[in-house]
Amino acid sequence: MGKGSSLIEICFHGRGGQGAVTAANILVSAALKDGNRGVQAFPFFGAERRGAPVRAFARISDEEINLRSEIYNPDIVVVLDESIMGLVNVLKGLKEGGKVVINTSKKPRDFGFSKKYTVATVDATSIAIRNKLLVGGIPVVNTPILGAIPKVLDKVTLDSLKEAIRERWPGELGERNARSAEEAYRETEVIR
Repeated sequence: MGKGSSLIEICFHGRGGQGAVTAANILVSAALKDGNRGVQAFPFFGAERRGAPVRAFARISDEEINLRSEIYNPDIVVVLDESIMGLVNVLKGLKEGGKVVINTSKKPRDFGFSKKYTVATVDATSIAIRNKLLVGGIPVVNTPILGAIPKVLDKVTLDSLKEAIRERWPGELGERNARSAEEAYRETEVIR
């Protein structure tokens, strides 16, 4: 990566079964569609089990990415499950002026760190339920939360996200997931 490159590093925090790894993969697929030449998506492997805290990472750049390490200082943190914030310091390492996207029914100003970081909130759980995105009765919030990301990241468009989602799940399931992302985009509130 050369001087002046615009590498963006993103950390997804969720629980096993919520689709954090899939979200990272869809995000980088959409970023490629939007003309970014360098992308990476990868999980952090530990003792994953349904409901346990998990992390996934994504890198997006206009140049090839040669880094292969875990992300320690993300530009953006995406929280798929607000309750995880009581277990994990999701802000750890977040760059100054960083951005936080949270699945919550709260407003961005309800978070004390909204004065230090850009905070975007969306009730991805309600959107998943409305669109019948459930596995074993549990809402899968990865595609709705992805819809919030273009509100804080200009390297990825909603149209490319929807296209990547439809490629991942052709047919009716893909349409419900794409609709969920679009609804989340419209409903996301941001405080800068």
